[in-house]
Amino acid sequence: MMNEILIPILIVAGIGLLCGLILAFASIVMAVPKDEKAETIRELLPGANCGACGFSGCDGYAKALATGESKPGLCPVGGAAVAKSISAYLGCDSGEMEVKVATVHCLGSYDNTSNKAEYEGIETCAGAAAVAGGPASCQYGCIGLGDCVRACQYNAVSVCNGVARIEPTRCKACSMCIKACPKHLISFIPAKKQAVVRCTNCDKGAQTNKVCKIGCIGCMKCEKTCTHDAIHVKNFIAEVDPQKCTGCGECVDVCPRHCITLFDSNL
Repeated sequence: MMNEILIPILIVAGIGLLCGLILAFASIVMAVPKDEKAETIRELLPGANCGACGFSGCDGYAKALATGESKPGLCPVGGAAVAKSISAYLGCDSGEMEVKVATVHCLGSYDNTSNKAEYEGIETCAGAAAVAGGPASCQYGCIGLGDCVRACQYNAVSVCNGVARIEPTRCKACSMCIKACPKHLISFIPAKKQAVVRCTNCDKGAQTNKVCKIGCIGCMKCEKTCTHDAIHVKNFIAEVDPQKCTGCGECVDVCPRHCITLFDSNL
């Protein structure tokens, strides 16, 4: 009776041992050689895996740096410090790195706009947007359910009075909030003094006025006032070229809708 129990157990154990030895041998024979250079660079990167560098993540960027396919200074989360460390390791010049911050192009708070319907469902912006474009009367406006807040690892994003806001001193330009926004209201801007249009509504002025008290109506006063050719109205919405904008604030002063604000990372 004992043998009837012991023999099957020994057979199963033997099969398991044999399989283990085969797998161990296969792992040695089929092992992919490690790129020590890429691994060293990977340790210098912050590990956010946000993809803001243009690669799949920190691993992808490290491999590109190790093979010379890319250059230091593309990691906004690590900033100049990480770029300097990688450059020192590779023995190359880090170059100048443009500091960017994310900003929300909407001022559609509860004071400035209203909802066309009451939303009952999953408390996410993506979920609400899937239902007739969301509950907000402005089809372009912030839904305010915080997908961007949950995506940010640096506590830089909050929802205040129904609209998302980003604290520039905490923003690492990782692009996670940009990817999370179903309305595409968030974008990067250079961290310098400049005018920023806080609206994306490209409907005609009369229609915009019906859904938001502060939305851009394409009146072109900002364009006519700017002496640096930095702001133009396209498709009924003003757009600022940050490379030309000097931050003089003249367009901010003449905007009748007050949807242009002056951004200054030093404020």
